[in-house]
Amino acid sequence: MPLKRTIKQEIITEYQTTEGDTGSPEVQIALLSKRIELLAQHLEEHPHDVHSRRGLLSMIAKRRRILNYLKQANGERATSIAKKTGLKN
Repeated sequence: MPLKRTIKQEIITEYQTTEGDTGSPEVQIALLSKRIELLAQHLEEHPHDVHSRRGLLSMIAKRRRILNYLKQANGERATSIAKKTGLKN
């Protein structure tokens, strides 16, 4: 389930660290969080969709790895993005 271009652009502009930034850990975590949220809603409606559930779990793991990297590199940025996106830290 890809994100719509407008939603993706809004998330990027909100979480970017510098102008034109699309690949920083903050942006990646925010985009993954939105995709996870949408996929979780899909799975509530379609509980037997095993393939999407597997994709959801892989996205959650990827978000966790990026957050762990950011925590190791700069703990302050990690706590900031966790609070903004509503994740446990």
